[in-house]
Order: sequence, then C-alpha cells, then structure tokens
Amino acid sequence: MKSILLLLFSFFFTFTANTVQARQTVSVDYMHGFDGIDGMRFAYRPLEQELVTDWLGDLKLYWEVSAVIWEYGKDDTHSTSYAASITPVFMKQVATLNNQYPVYIEAGIGASYIGDQEVAGKDIGSNYQFEDRIGIFVELDKKQHVALRYMHFSNGGFNNDNPGLDFLNLSYAYHF
Repeated sequence: MKSILLLLFSFFFTFTANTVQARQTVSVDYMHGFDGIDGMRFAYRPLEQELVTDWLGDLKLYWEVSAVIWEYGKDDTHSTSYAASITPVFMKQVATLNNQYPVYIEAGIGASYIGDQEVAGKDIGSNYQFEDRIGIFVELDKKQHVALRYMHFSNGGFNNDNPGLDFLNLSYAYHF
C-alpha cells in the first residue's frame, strides 16, 4: 500500500524546483458566506516557488498563512469568530487578457484552527478544519493582483458534525 501511494504521488506531482523567489505578498479578502457570515481575511505569503511538472507543466507554489474574522447574526445577537490557517497553494497561468494581464487558476488544501466550534448556529464538529480553495486571479502588474475564490472549511468527516462553511471571496494582493 505504501509503495502504491508513493507511485501515485510521484506520477501526479513529479516536479523539479526551478527557482524560489523571495517575492513576498500580503492580501486582504472580503468573505461572503453562504450562511449569512461576512468576514475579512488577511494573508501573508513569504515566498513563491516555480515548479516544472511532468503532468501539469509549469506551476507556481506558494505557502500562505492567514487570519480571519467572521461576523454573523442579527443586530442584537451579533457574534464574531476567528480563524487562522496555513495553506500550500498551486497556481497555473491559463490565459492572458489584452496581451498584458496574466490570468491564473489556483487550488489548495490547508489546515485551519477556528476559535469557536459553533459558527453561525452550526456545530462544525471541531476547532480543527481543512481550508480548501479554488480561484481565479488576474495579475494587474508585477506588484498587485485581484482574485475571486471559493473557500470551504470542513473537518473532512473526522467528526460526526461536519456541515462545513462556504465562502465566496474577493481579494486584493500586493507583492513586494
């Protein structure tokens, strides 16, 4: 079994690192949840790595740490929750707009800690969650990009209570 997993991993994710760039990025997201939850997400990426894969071609990989604050509820029963995450994210350029603005898709699965086990009236089963994302972003220039992404928080079925939390994010990022 161990050798089969190693073979599958090698097949799908065989890559060589070309360069590691010390291009750091900060970003801010507006998050709109499907359960009446709104929030802000602040993230930091310490570096970006270019990868060459046998199966998917050229990719980029970045690690992101983030902090989230969510607010929900009626005016007099207003509540707040906090979360922190670390996520590896793969991205691939798929197009260019007007021969000037690169367009990328991104996907990642990371680990999160959510401060409350009950969020917006839902028992999410555990403070420890997976943070899944898929998105599309446009690089406006070498210093900034905007993104639209779908994010899902779930404990992956490790607990009987696993309703998940779903968000649509609008993000602005600045590279330095």
